[in-house]
Amino acid sequence: MKAWQERRQRLRQLIASGRTIAALGATDALSARIIASHGYECVYIGSYATAASRFALPDTGALALPELVEQARTIVNAVDVPVIADAEGGFHDAANIWRTVEAFEQAGVAAIHIEDHAFGKHAAVEQRLRPAEEAAARIRAAVEARHDADFLIVARSDAFWAHGDLAETIRRLALYVEAGADMVFPTLVGPEELAAVRKRIARPAMVVDMAGRTLAEHRHAAIVLYYAFSTLAQYAALNAAIERFKAEGTPPAAAPALEDLLGYGEFVSRVEKYAR
Repeated sequence: MKAWQERRQRLRQLIASGRTIAALGATDALSARIIASHGYECVYIGSYATAASRFALPDTGALALPELVEQARTIVNAVDVPVIADAEGGFHDAANIWRTVEAFEQAGVAAIHIEDHAFGKHAAVEQRLRPAEEAAARIRAAVEARHDADFLIVARSDAFWAHGDLAETIRRLALYVEAGADMVFPTLVGPEELAAVRKRIARPAMVVDMAGRTLAEHRHAAIVLYYAFSTLAQYAALNAAIERFKAEGTPPAAAPALEDLLGYGEFVSRVEKYAR
């Protein structure tokens, strides 16, 4: 069995455990490895972090499928825990979404989420959703396209985020579950709204973190995505380090633990082994 398959099975086991799992968002392979080194059981890579870290761009739907897949692949190769990835709206219509599923499966990720948001992703512009039936067809096609049955297809609805419409969110998620979605992802719902979703939808739920809420408050969710975790931490830490350098002329201290994490010790061992 490939390591990818084992990780996918592990993610399913985590979801079935009944615990609420924190999936901290990585920006790259190094941040993913740091997250895993602290004992977190899975890692998330989304379009927000990819747009920011690779291109210094806002997350407005401008990224292409290969850009997200390659970012996910580097993270999968850097850690030994399941990786959850953002597949945006699927990038293709139902007839061609197999290419999206195949790309992420071959990259080794354990799960992808596919959304029904067509345009917007910023409060200052008009929000548009795909017709629910069209989005459901994409979910059905994605489920039927996967080769590994343990590869999770998560159906995300942005109806609550875009329009504050919980009833429409539940209606859409019900259609996506009927289409075969393994999990549901109602974006930006709070604990009360998620409890209402869980009463109506017989699938485990994924949510994004909300400012000021603890992990325990997301108790109705199987997975909480802290999508901007590494992005925000790196932004704050690098700005602070640069300000200190400007003021004091002192660069960051050397970090032997970082070299250990990167595998310099293993390199030395290989040199010694093959020199003999």
